[in-house]
Amino acid sequence: MKIPKSTLEQWQVLQAIVECGGYAQAAEALHRSQSSVSYMVAKLQEQLGVELLEIDGRRARLTKTGEALLAKARELLGDAFQLEQLAGSLAEGWEPQVSIAVDSLFPVELLVQVLRDFEPWAKHTRVNLEETVLSGSEDALLDQRVDIAIASRIPSGFLGDALMDIEFVAVAHPCHPLHALGRELEVDDLSRNLHIVVRDSGTLNPRDHGWLNSNQRWSVTSPHTRMEMICNGIGFGWLAEHKIQIQLEQGLLKALPLRVGQRRKLGLSLIVANPEVAGPATCRLANLIRKVVKDGVQLRPLCE
Repeated sequence: MKIPKSTLEQWQVLQAIVECGGYAQAAEALHRSQSSVSYMVAKLQEQLGVELLEIDGRRARLTKTGEALLAKARELLGDAFQLEQLAGSLAEGWEPQVSIAVDSLFPVELLVQVLRDFEPWAKHTRVNLEETVLSGSEDALLDQRVDIAIASRIPSGFLGDALMDIEFVAVAHPCHPLHALGRELEVDDLSRNLHIVVRDSGTLNPRDHGWLNSNQRWSVTSPHTRMEMICNGIGFGWLAEHKIQIQLEQGLLKALPLRVGQRRKLGLSLIVANPEVAGPATCRLANLIRKVVKDGVQLRPLCE
């Protein structure tokens, strides 16, 4: 196995000379003698067989070759520092990866804010995000695929904290035949029309929450696809109100005048899979979820 002739220390000294403007300034910044700085650069040039620096007045400047090589060396130095930071994070117990399952009902703007707030704390922790429908988050917990879950039901054997309630409203396009009836609607009215539902992404204990006993039912895997279908006059459904505010305001959707059951409510909970042994990254992410939901923040601009 070949060993590189040059060292990261030599490249760091070269970088200091360029950034500080000379050998003496670099020596002072690095707390070295000027002779040791000069020797390291001279040795580096000898090892590589190229000139890296030229003297311009009192300043040391890179040659064209030096510019090209130092640009690559800066990447290596950055990688080396990140490697040391990663080792430090792992020594402190920070996990190399945190996996989280999030119910599709959880407001995406809150999720993005959580991840944005988490990113500066976890430069060396990968995030694996699984978006789920109905019992999908429960499956992820039971299968031990995730460290954290946001779910609409807490599976047996786990504890969770209530996060928020999601309100659903029965809607259809304003031109849908159900609106044309011009009166309060009953269950029989709905059963004669196409109901669009989202299929449960879980397989262990699948649920049919909110489904009517009707043969006129289409199932899709994407909540967004369901919303687009209903916005374009295909069927009706109960949609999360916070997801369709714009469509309601634009007149693409209109609440159905049901005599009973127009609105429904479903709670979301935060579940840490193994709170007794959860690492710093898992705890930090869970606490950020609690804080962002409690504050009820909207997505803050990057330049704030």
